Parts: sequence; C-alpha cells; structure tokens
Amino acid sequence: MPSIHHEDRTVSFKIVYCGTPLCGKTTNIQQIHAKLDPRGRSDLVSLSTAQDRTLFFDFLSIEADAIPGYKTTFHLYTVPGQVTYNATLQLVLRQADAVVFVIDSQMDRQRDNLQAFQSLEANLRLNDSSIERLPVVLQYNKRDLPNAAPVEYLEYLFNNRPVPLLSFEADARGGRNVLATLNAVSQAVLHQFRLAHAPVSATTASRASVTVPAGMPAPALAAA
Repeated sequence: MPSIHHEDRTVSFKIVYCGTPLCGKTTNIQQIHAKLDPRGRSDLVSLSTAQDRTLFFDFLSIEADAIPGYKTTFHLYTVPGQVTYNATLQLVLRQADAVVFVIDSQMDRQRDNLQAFQSLEANLRLNDSSIERLPVVLQYNKRDLPNAAPVEYLEYLFNNRPVPLLSFEADARGGRNVLATLNAVSQAVLHQFRLAHAPVSATTASRASVTVPAGMPAPALAAA
C-alpha cells in the first residue's frame, strides 16, 4: 500500500519487477535509470554476483509531479528469480503497490517463466494480496531474439484470464518499451490510488478528481 506522509506532503509507491532469472529485470531498471533525468531520480543501488544475477534487489527512487501538492515518489525494486531466494521475493513483495512481471520470450524458457509466475501468485497470497487486487503489467522481453515465442502463445500462457492484464513487447537491452512499461504500471498505481481515496460525496469527489484526475498522464519521466 502507498506510504502517505501528510506532514511532509509526500506519497510513495512501491513497484516490484519480478520474473525468472536472467529475464531482463535488472536490465529494465538500468535502462530506466539511464534514460531518466538525473534531477528526478536517485542513484541505482545494485548487488550482483559475478554472473550478473541480482542477489537481493535493485532500488531506484523516481520523483514525479503526479499528485498536486504532494511530492510523489516511485520506488522500483527487482528481486532474484532463483528459487533459493524465494524468501527474498516474499519480503520485497510485502506492501507492493504494483508488479511488472518480466517474461523471457525465448521458447525454451517458458517452463521457467511459468514457475516464476506461479511463485509470484503464491507469494502474493502469502502477503494477503493477489494479481486480481494488484496492478500487474506483463512485459514480453527479448523480442529481438530469433527464438522468441509468438506473442499469441505468451498471451495464452500468461494472460488467458477474464480481464486481461496490460502487456508490452519489449527489448530491454535495446530500451524498447522499457519506459512504456513503467508509464503503464505507474498510471495504474495512480488510478488505483485515486479510486481508493475518492470521497463518497459527489462534491468532495469532484474536488478529488481535480487533485488526482482520472486518466492522469504518466509521471514526469523525462529523458536525461
């Protein structure tokens, strides 16, 4: 859930990038860090092994003028995809406001992707949450590779549900749709925040819609 500090006039949201090992979670965060204006984001904190796999999490704080009168910050995390770090995944998912699930499009990685997706669902349940209650965006990464599975097949595996999740084809290494994915999930978070804090009365609701308008544009993600 968002962290609101009325005294400091700040609101912060937690977005977690999940997925199987080496699917491109860390690459997403690195690309976001490189593309955003340094004046509006923090330094990137990362802990990796010699194999370049995230051991704990990457953290990136982005400030955005999204809610008038409040300093709005998005905290971006990635977590390791290895099964041995499942406890870390559960910990980082705690109080998450949204999830980006990064899928390795290579055909031979689909079993691993499905296991990671099932692990995400299980850990959300352990945190009294679910994909139905939380904004979740799917990113079909590595679309530039020759052995990438058809998008229709990936949609069947991961998005065959009554209300489909928003999904993007991406090449995180090349930067394709990295910011589009972030914009989509941040807008979904803000939309849910507006609904959760909309007053009952029409008069107050009207004032609230001015403060946090529906269809709010993406946070200020200016390129460096």
